[in-house]
Order: sequence, then C-alpha cells, then structure tokens
Amino acid sequence: MSIIEEISELLQNGKAKKVKELVRQALEEGYDPKVILNEGLLSGMMIVGGKFKNNEVFVPEVLVSARAMNAGLTILEPKLVEVSNEPIGKAVIGTVKGDLHDIGKNLVVMMLKGAGFETYDIGVDVEADTFIAKAEEVGADIICMSALLATTMAGMQECINKLQESNLRDKYIVMIGGAPVNENFAKQIGADYYTPDAVTAAEVAKSAVQGR
Repeated sequence: MSIIEEISELLQNGKAKKVKELVRQALEEGYDPKVILNEGLLSGMMIVGGKFKNNEVFVPEVLVSARAMNAGLTILEPKLVEVSNEPIGKAVIGTVKGDLHDIGKNLVVMMLKGAGFETYDIGVDVEADTFIAKAEEVGADIICMSALLATTMAGMQECINKLQESNLRDKYIVMIGGAPVNENFAKQIGADYYTPDAVTAAEVAKSAVQGR
C-alpha cells in the first residue's frame, strides 16, 4: 500500500495523529501536496461520506474522521498555499439566528472542504446581515444556512429577503438544510437548493458552482 493510500485509510479510521505524521512524511518524500490532498485526505473523507449516506457509519465516526482530516490539513495547508491550490469555490456557512445547533453544520463544513471549497464557518446564532456581510467580504459563491428548530427557520427567509432588497440575490447560490427544513420550504422562501444531508450538500454545491 502506498503512503497516500495509507493516509486515506487511516483517515477513514479516524487516526488523527498517524494521519498528521504520514502527511509530514509524504511531503518529506517529495509527494505533490495536491496529490496528498486529493488522493489521500479528500478521497478518504468522501469514502466516509458515502458510508454515512448509506447508514454504514454514523455522526460520531464522521466527526472522528473529520478531525483526522483537519490534523492532516494543518500540515498540508502551508504547502498548498505555496503551490496555490485553487479552491473550486468559496462558501459561507452558519446556523441561523436563535439556533445554537452545530453538529449538522460542522459535518457540512467538513464535506465542503472535502469537495475542495474554501469554507468560512461563521458559527451559530448568526444574523441575516452577518451572512451577507461575510459573503461580500470574502467574495463567496454560496451562502449555506442551517436550522435545527422550526422556530428559527424564518431567519433563512429574512436573509433571502435582504439579499433581494440589496440587489444581491443573483450573486449567490443559497443553500439551506437542517431537520425541520424540506424542499417545499426551500421553494417557498426562494432558496436555490435544499439538501437532506452533508454529503449531498457538498455534491450539490460542487455541481452548482461548476454549472454557473
């Protein structure tokens, strides 16, 4: 097994410390940082994502693998900047105002990173204006909003209304998700996409940006 395959496998098993060591070793052996990223870390994370989608693994396993991916990225990111690994797009993501839930959001953050997005996680309890200000600041392609409480879903509508008022609606792809959210609600408030899980969110985000 090559060192790159080993990185992928260790990541799938959530071995953060070992992933970090092997990423460092692969760089020392002269592997291209992009290869380490795409064929090691990201391919491992996408396998975990696929298993999660098929109910073969669950949230705790995904989070452990995500932690291993982050450990590898801390070593890799400075090198990727040197070789300027262009992201496929930029996404701003947060949980809407009044909602403090973040497990689902954190999974989406991981999957977006895994799909090659530069991802700006602005946390929980986020005002509509904050989503828009951050998207404008970083030149985002996508605004992703999450809600776990039915009572906070109105924050998604508010953000879209404010985008329209500012003549910015066409500038961004707006994606929404969370337990009480569904396709009908997305249509009702004028969001571009609703996705039921983190893996689908990353897939849809990727095809939406590439299709622009």
